[in-house]
Amino acid sequence: MRSRYTAYALGDTAHLLRTWHPSTRPARLDPDPRTRWTGLHIHTTTGGTPFHTEGTVDFTAHYLDGPRPGELREHSRFLRHQGAWTYLDADGT
Repeated sequence: MRSRYTAYALGDTAHLLRTWHPSTRPARLDPDPRTRWTGLHIHTTTGGTPFHTEGTVDFTAHYLDGPRPGELREHSRFLRHQGAWTYLDADGT
């Protein structure tokens, strides 16, 4: 999760696509250049150890959209794919 947040902050779309599960990965990403990510707070996690194949991360990511601050709260689901953790989707809870 932290590497994906960092990739959003740096505009590293190649990393984001590479760490996205193939069943839900978009063909491309077009990040808004006005958005500047300013912080990440992870609330809770489940799974995610070498013994798990699924995991979740509940987080809040803070950003600036131009001069306006905002935040994104999400409960993300991750799956192992070919041995690596990949982002599947946000489960809406």
